[in-house]
Amino acid sequence: MNLLVIGGTKFLGTHVVEAALARGDRVTVFHRGRSGPTPAGAEWIPGDRQADLDALDGRRWHAMIDTCGFVPRVVRASVDALRDRVDSYAFISTMSVYPDRFSANGDEAEPVVQLEDPSVEEVTPQTYGGLKALCEDVVTSGMSGRSLIIRPGLIVGPRDPSDRFTYWPHRFALGGDVVVPGPPEAEVSFIDVRDLAEFIVAGLHAKLTGVFNASGTYGAVQMDDVVDTCREVAGSGDAVWLSERFLLQHGVTPWTELPLWIPAGESDIVKASSARAVASGLKYRPLADTVRATLDWTTQRGLERELHAGLTRQREAELLREWRATETAANSPR
Repeated sequence: MNLLVIGGTKFLGTHVVEAALARGDRVTVFHRGRSGPTPAGAEWIPGDRQADLDALDGRRWHAMIDTCGFVPRVVRASVDALRDRVDSYAFISTMSVYPDRFSANGDEAEPVVQLEDPSVEEVTPQTYGGLKALCEDVVTSGMSGRSLIIRPGLIVGPRDPSDRFTYWPHRFALGGDVVVPGPPEAEVSFIDVRDLAEFIVAGLHAKLTGVFNASGTYGAVQMDDVVDTCREVAGSGDAVWLSERFLLQHGVTPWTELPLWIPAGESDIVKASSARAVASGLKYRPLADTVRATLDWTTQRGLERELHAGLTRQREAELLREWRATETAANSPR
């Protein structure tokens, strides 16, 4: 298969290119050359999708994968330029298109969020999901039954620039007492970037169309599974479980300061069902594989580096002191 990838030099994009090359596909990557080198084995056409789409004139591909579409106007330009030169268009969306609360079973039929002002183009945490939903509409309407929409949950694994999952194996590798958000049985959901990349490429080979959630299976992984696996793979670190109430009282930011932590009742995102994708070929590797690959990658970059997510060591030490003082006071004789 001859594939065109828009993006392809950051995280998911690089893994998509590598998955396609591993299948023997021919891959052309269209990007500006600012985020990183073109993966080895792929052809590079330099250009900015907002100004240089004519660089793709005269070429044809079996399918294209859009890994970096965020604004409907920009995505529409790509669809208009390529609809007659690709057989199918895979658009990487997000589970953030869903509202915080699901109305039914958390499958692809759930209603998506709508922006109050659909003309907005500034991508913020408040507009991100709504803009992605509008981008989906552009692709599905413009490609006339030839679109594949992928809605990933939290994407994790090697090369993740956000450090949102990386924080956990990285932190355990540093050793000592590790603040972990309770309760241990809290459900978590994420997908290894390599599993996602392989599903996208395989889906195009299988001529899949339509919308697919792509994250973990709800109920399959709990927070204590992540903690235990990180400790076992890293060979160090001791989990100190802090209650949700304590963390909220002390202003700890869910998802950012403690990745994977979503307080009870705040969001249904971990409940989103990926059953349709699983039935269509999505496969999950063992959690230990994901943790090990992530730890290897972050170790290569340096365990003393400052991460983009997670507690700072100072903040963690302060929380531990306050937690122990609270526990001591609660257990002292009256």
